[in-house]
Amino acid sequence: AHHRSYVPSKSSQHFFNLHQLINTKMKLAIAALLAGSAVAFAPSKVAQTSTALNAFEDELGVISPTGFWDPAGLTTGISDETFSLYRAAELKHGRVAQLAVVGYVVQEVYRWPIEIAPGVPCADIPNGIAAINSIPSLGWWQIFFLIGAVDYWGVLGDFAAGKLDLDEEELFKRQTQELQHGR
Repeated sequence: AHHRSYVPSKSSQHFFNLHQLINTKMKLAIAALLAGSAVAFAPSKVAQTSTALNAFEDELGVISPTGFWDPAGLTTGISDETFSLYRAAELKHGRVAQLAVVGYVVQEVYRWPIEIAPGVPCADIPNGIAAINSIPSLGWWQIFFLIGAVDYWGVLGDFAAGKLDLDEEELFKRQTQELQHGR
């Protein structure tokens, strides 16, 4: 009797190689998942904080569980005066961001009854990103000048009206909340 040995065809050999490749990849993926989950339960080193971070640990805006958070290291080796400037800028930018969100929402239901440029009422400006191309250059100049004047000269000022009379602890809590909302 003549025995014929089995010689797989090219298509079945390709399928076999593909099956082996998938099987190997699955095993590697499972091994990676198991290794990753084992790391989650491994003991970790206690984080060391630098004295620069400890210097600002009790400042306004520090909350648990993160504590004083400065991932970019911007406060490393700076003075208290520089930190105060950074914190004032953070507060100002946070307020601008909050006003931008309010403005974005308000324009959906209300339009100022003024013209952003001669002959262009605010009601004719579309919402969202489409507004960028609809505002004429004179309108952009008005916007940038107003923002620049408020930022440089403090045109809007520091108004006594509307300030709450809070005890020191409550004021600290609310100022921290304001910083958190701006972040």
